[in-house]
Amino acid sequence: MALKIIFMGTPEFAVPVLKSINESNHNILEVYTQPPKKKNRGQRESFTPVHDFSVKNKIKVRHPEKLDTNEEINFIKKTKPDVVVVVAYGKIIPKKILEIENINFINIHASLLPKWRGAAPIQRSIMNLDNETGISIMKIIPKLDAGPVMMKSKVKITKDTNYSSLSNQLSLLGAKMIIESLDLIEENKAVFKEQNENDASYAQKIDKNETKINWNKKAKEIIAKINGLYPQPGSWFLYKGIRLKINKAKEVLLKGHPGEILNEEFVIACSENAIQILEIQKEGKKNISILEYLKGNNIEIGLNVS
Repeated sequence: MALKIIFMGTPEFAVPVLKSINESNHNILEVYTQPPKKKNRGQRESFTPVHDFSVKNKIKVRHPEKLDTNEEINFIKKTKPDVVVVVAYGKIIPKKILEIENINFINIHASLLPKWRGAAPIQRSIMNLDNETGISIMKIIPKLDAGPVMMKSKVKITKDTNYSSLSNQLSLLGAKMIIESLDLIEENKAVFKEQNENDASYAQKIDKNETKINWNKKAKEIIAKINGLYPQPGSWFLYKGIRLKINKAKEVLLKGHPGEILNEEFVIACSENAIQILEIQKEGKKNISILEYLKGNNIEIGLNVS
């Protein structure tokens, strides 16, 4: 018997999961997503990726500003889903909704819980130089990302992994795992295991103050930040007062004072080793290769960037 589902999600990361459920034998009753945003000085509304997918596939959509209203609580009660699936929705599910009887509330979270609970688990796993991360499917409880877990799957993180590639990989993994999870719930075979609170860590939202490169860090740490924040918001530094974002770089075995330009290829020293910029972007301009950048810019060797 197919499950009746309400789906809650917002960004591109959630779309493959929604697509997977929509193509299964389960029945999506309604999709919740964040409200449209005004673009171009309020002239046009911009829908979320989940909203766009839902409209194209003729799935009913709701986008309330708040969930903790009698209207939304009563709507969910009246709709009577078997499962509410949440993927990067961007809103906390109120306790009053979680307490509605006969509904399984499950969340797809992009980390190996209890590690990296919170808003930016993919970025933090890369920036922390973790060797692996993954997807966890858990029961939602009032405490953030602390519910019992029914399923996990791991993926490797390499020195070349960036946020964009890892997010895509985890999204597709979640799309596969959600069907396995829903089948287990449908067959009453789902087993939820409590998380170990002693192992919990938190992935705080990325602060804009973190995005500037600190050349007193090791080269591998700076590259991890560049990769973790690619493509947005990105990691940047100042060269002759101009803000430059590094989109791709590699570590090289050269030494110098942290922040010092070591050669004409725009290699910059760190506290340990140095980084060679491979792709760079001026503010307001497109991303280009370092070779293209160097054609129109003379690099001052020995200068310290900030």
